[in-house]
Amino acid sequence: MFSHLNAEGNPAMVDVGGKTVSRRTARARSVVALGPDIMQHLAPSGSNGTEITTKKGPVFQTAIIAGTMAAKRTDDLIPLCHSLGLDNCQITVTTEGTDAIVDCLVSTEGKTGVEMEALVGASVAALTIYDMCKAFSHDIVIKETKLMEKTGGKRDFRRE
Repeated sequence: MFSHLNAEGNPAMVDVGGKTVSRRTARARSVVALGPDIMQHLAPSGSNGTEITTKKGPVFQTAIIAGTMAAKRTDDLIPLCHSLGLDNCQITVTTEGTDAIVDCLVSTEGKTGVEMEALVGASVAALTIYDMCKAFSHDIVIKETKLMEKTGGKRDFRRE
């Protein structure tokens, strides 16, 4: 049975009232294929590594802020998600070849997991990169968004 359906088959929020509070973490990744036309704008950016700067501002730094804001608002975006106060949300953007790799790590002490918060954070950061770079090229592809690992709850998970 799907966890977000009640006995009658109707949508319902999962009752986590009986669960114990535990440390919950999750890390999600989005891969954005930028292509060579955009990567030619990649330049060193002090201690922050590399950055693409557009008329809208620093792309990766803006994506980090957008992803963090989105992770904190996941329950406003995904129906039936519980409201969670995140203890931590760390987003990094690195490059591999012509791809931008967005990693979003979130954690909390709670009764339910933070997988959706990590996935939303990585997704919105990737969408922000797309939005800020589309003036250079529309050949940008958000190739994938996936859960990389989670801890806490019934079972831990780690993608190799």
